[in-house]
Amino acid sequence: MYMHRLILLIILCLLSVPVQAAEGSACASTDTGCLLNLLEQSTAAVAEDQWRDSTYREIAKLYAHQKESAKAIALLGKIKSADTKAMTIRGIGMAAARTDMTKPEFDDLFAKLTIEAEKIEHPPSHAIALTYISMSQAFASDNEGAMKTAAAMDNAALRNKAYGEAGEIQAKRGDFDAAMISVRGIDDPGYRDKELRIISKVFTDGKFFDPAMKSAEEIKDAYQKSQALLYILVKQITPEEVSIE
Repeated sequence: MYMHRLILLIILCLLSVPVQAAEGSACASTDTGCLLNLLEQSTAAVAEDQWRDSTYREIAKLYAHQKESAKAIALLGKIKSADTKAMTIRGIGMAAARTDMTKPEFDDLFAKLTIEAEKIEHPPSHAIALTYISMSQAFASDNEGAMKTAAAMDNAALRNKAYGEAGEIQAKRGDFDAAMISVRGIDDPGYRDKELRIISKVFTDGKFFDPAMKSAEEIKDAYQKSQALLYILVKQITPEEVSIE
């Protein structure tokens, strides 16, 4: 919370106080390009690694929202924390997925993010970064890319998590076939049943009742299946009273 307040304070100061940009001209309050450049300069002077890293993370997300992928990726090299670097990769991918970038542009971005993830020497952060890339690809409707990224992960638990997260994202947009391809990649039967129940719930919440039912039918565990079916029924018969988790 404190770091978020610090970041907000820095941005508000930049917006409210006329300061000189690199070229010697003051940034207009609506000149986001100039302000971002100024914010980068200000952030470089932050002494605390944690605060500097977290601010770079937020700047990278803003660049990605504006389809400035090269500038966003360049900031990864300035972040010291492996965990924050993984979170920044996630932020860039998810922000870019909300834009109207073309498929070739997405392919290029995700390829570069994967290269950056490979540079992370801390094994857990490296694996988490790949999970985040897979999630971002699924969010961008790059189902094939999401599966490929997840399949390349060595850590079985995180690989299964990546498959499950992708499936949930695909379910939110009502894509049953893609969600099933993702969840069937999970090689742990218990975890697969758990994800199928979650995916069935996601479909139900989106009022995709046929896919929700089909997802529930894939569940092998009797309890998980019963809870998925119960949720579908309660959501339709007494939607205002749904309290099942």
